[in-house]
Amino acid sequence: MIKIATAECFTHGQIGREIHNFIQNYKGNLASKYFKGICNDINLEKLDRNLILSSSLFLPSVDSLSKILNLNPPDPYKIINGVKIYKEEDDKIVSTLMANGVREFLDVDIGIGTTAGIGRGGITVSNDKLDIITTTDVYADLRILTDISLNDSETIFKRQENGIIKTLKIFYYLLNNDLDKISHFENLKIVER
Repeated sequence: MIKIATAECFTHGQIGREIHNFIQNYKGNLASKYFKGICNDINLEKLDRNLILSSSLFLPSVDSLSKILNLNPPDPYKIINGVKIYKEEDDKIVSTLMANGVREFLDVDIGIGTTAGIGRGGITVSNDKLDIITTTDVYADLRILTDISLNDSETIFKRQENGIIKTLKIFYYLLNNDLDKISHFENLKIVER
């Protein structure tokens, strides 16, 4: 059995939910919405369902990272209503802390971390051998949600959706040991331990 855990911010726990729904092979309204949407690109029948989702955490604040995962993240650029706002380069650092933090804390095989503030955000999928670090393909600025005149929640939603899909594809390719396909993603770095 391969055990997985997620520590998510801008993806709101949806990656964990998608993985859980896929593992359980739910149909209808409980079916995996995004996995189903990427079936054209990947063969889900090849994916071994011998997986366990240990936990899916929604951790939007610095306090949640430090108190739940015992992490010491860098100071955010800004905090809005308790939500941490980082710039893109720091988002990549923090997503890596989150992925490894949840993987080690829960003693699972694969950890997934996501966080996004200003920019394309940070996504990390990690196992005991490597960190796969990337961003979404959509630029957005979370600060605009607090300014009614600038409120563009549609762009924030597009970044979230893009992040969920990209993360699930990377997760799928990692499970199938296909690092070649992973390496073709835009703005991606693979760090070996």
